[in-house]
Amino acid sequence: IFQQDYFTDENRVLKKDPQQDYRLEYAMENSTHTILAFSRELHTCDTNDKSITESTVRVIWAYHHKDMGEAGQNYHGSNRGTKSLRLLNPEKEEVLSASLPHFDLRNKDVPVPDKDTTYWCQMFKIPIQHEKHHVTKVEPLIQKGHENLVHHILLYQCSSNLNDSVLDYGHECYHPNMPDSFLTCETVIFAWAIGGEGFTYPPHVGLSIGTAADPQFVLMEVHYDNPSYTEGLIDNSGLRLIYTPVIRKYDAGVIEAGLWVSLFHNIPPGMPEFVSEGHCTLECLEEALGAERPSGIHVFAVLLHAHLAGRAIRMRHFHNGEEQGLLAYDDEFDFNFQEFQYLKEERTILPGDNLITECHYSTVDRSRMTWVRKA
Repeated sequence: IFQQDYFTDENRVLKKDPQQDYRLEYAMENSTHTILAFSRELHTCDTNDKSITESTVRVIWAYHHKDMGEAGQNYHGSNRGTKSLRLLNPEKEEVLSASLPHFDLRNKDVPVPDKDTTYWCQMFKIPIQHEKHHVTKVEPLIQKGHENLVHHILLYQCSSNLNDSVLDYGHECYHPNMPDSFLTCETVIFAWAIGGEGFTYPPHVGLSIGTAADPQFVLMEVHYDNPSYTEGLIDNSGLRLIYTPVIRKYDAGVIEAGLWVSLFHNIPPGMPEFVSEGHCTLECLEEALGAERPSGIHVFAVLLHAHLAGRAIRMRHFHNGEEQGLLAYDDEFDFNFQEFQYLKEERTILPGDNLITECHYSTVDRSRMTWVRKA
């Protein structure tokens, strides 16, 4: 097995790169698989190579069952595909969870309307009570075949004054007939978006459940994306929470920052780039953290979230008026691949700091105004 560095042009013609930057580390082959491991500098100073950053990378792959001969490459035919990856996302320290207990929050036979966007809300009761535990991992439970239907899932903490009667019904969110109990669910405690896998908390952090201060009732909001207006869809997707009685040092939380959902936020058609900013101001963070967390909070992961017009997202961080390094960014945002970014080093955000969420959009393929609606 040998490896060569090629590039292509707009006519999809393969050309051998005069600067060979890829190095084969090892290769193996058995009756079912061929595995190649190779390496390359992140920035090769080669105009035929794409720099590798923390942004999403769209990988194109193709293969032929015969080895390449002297005549050159064999045409791959239908043996090809694409996959979005974040090559520099740090390895997760995976804690073996097979032996740990879990519980599922899962919709039951939800009829998905034949309309573009639906938000479905269902109340659940946390089964762990009276003793503190830590959730160490959350996994999406997406019904088979519904991978493109379920766009994102949010989990909200609700009032502890509710009773079990709220568990009897689900309802469309943000609807005039929505139950009043749903209005008590304002604090996001977990988020998942399309393309993401399970989220594993760092070894020293967990989502607290079981104490009087922890959620007893939670609201799961599922965003269904049905642009083809398919009728008769029934969904049973949700989340699995894996937990442990071994308490970790820190409790996890969620801070939301970005653009407020408002009709005042709109994007003109035909724009190759349109930038909007959402400001989490110093006054806001002072009020939110000053009394409860005067020593600040430590950010260990970020989920960047946008929709079809989104092309890039940047989370900027200011301290004492001075801009720090980007908290997180993705300059090659992929709507169908939204996963948590684990920070290489935890970032402290203090009362009086400032966060700016910078969203870049493209509407070159749209002839009408884009109006912002519930995310």
